[in-house]
Amino acid sequence: MNIREKQEQREKENLSQYAAFSIDSKGRDRYEEPCDVRTIYQRDRDRILHCKSFRRLKHKTQVFLSPEGDHYRTRLVHTLEVSQIARSLARALRLNEDLTEAIALGHDLGHTPFGHAGERALNEVCPYGFAHYIQSVRVVEVLEKDGKGLNLTKEVRDGILNHRTTGNPSTLEGKIVRLADKIAYINHDIDDAIRANIFKETDIPKMYSDVLGNSTKSRLNTLINDIIKMSEDKPDVIMSADIEAAMSGLRKFMFEHLYTNPTAKSEEVKAHKLLIELYNYYMDNVNVLPESYLQFMEEHNETKERIVCDYIAGMSDQYAVAKFDEIFIPMSWKV
Repeated sequence: MNIREKQEQREKENLSQYAAFSIDSKGRDRYEEPCDVRTIYQRDRDRILHCKSFRRLKHKTQVFLSPEGDHYRTRLVHTLEVSQIARSLARALRLNEDLTEAIALGHDLGHTPFGHAGERALNEVCPYGFAHYIQSVRVVEVLEKDGKGLNLTKEVRDGILNHRTTGNPSTLEGKIVRLADKIAYINHDIDDAIRANIFKETDIPKMYSDVLGNSTKSRLNTLINDIIKMSEDKPDVIMSADIEAAMSGLRKFMFEHLYTNPTAKSEEVKAHKLLIELYNYYMDNVNVLPESYLQFMEEHNETKERIVCDYIAGMSDQYAVAKFDEIFIPMSWKV
């Protein structure tokens, strides 16, 4: 018995009956010989961690565009915080921590530059529409590794696709990530908003803080412990009604006071216009796209609308600004 098989056996012995066992995975679209050391979900996690799209998350906006400070969250930091919360929940509930981590690390791979402002811009101009959770699946199925994709398991891709609020993951591990994503962004966005002097901790309505707590630490403890209490040894991952209502109310407060705040979002109009201009330029000049993207059109019969959208969605904030400058800003004459 090799190391992987021993790990698969330990999963059967130690995990909850409701866990997604590695040995029972529905597998990959393309068959691969099993690894002697890592389970199938551990391999998926490692593939995501080492892919180019994951590395680019460090230069993509979470809420604040190009903030002048080292402590504001980027899309990468958000992803790591989601992963930490999700792993804590999975371990406490005796679910598959490796599957949970893989889904968490991959859930935002398809996010655009400039956060949801970029997502709205591409959704506006692309005839197929654009949603980051669908693009995240496209990244791992098609775009990575020069069109080969990462060949991830069906369970990981299902969790990535269904991490959105209206999603319905097929595994409890996917349901953990769906909740962990909201818990992470609500709490770290509060922290960033306070740092940016958008509002103060005391501005949070008492009807929410009395239930959830008066600090990031206390809110995280309340939310995580409630999920564990309500979900332990059950075939679902849920929250109690009062805690869920308070979190939903706090999320609504964040939309009103941060996500649509004109001070915090003052640069989003510019970002929106920048991406639309880039999209229109590449649609008119598709031949200047990188060779790898042109090959998608030739070898995979992809439309130029889809490929231009793929290219822009994959950009970091900095790269998108640099390409805009290169294309549209006149340069000084040099002899």
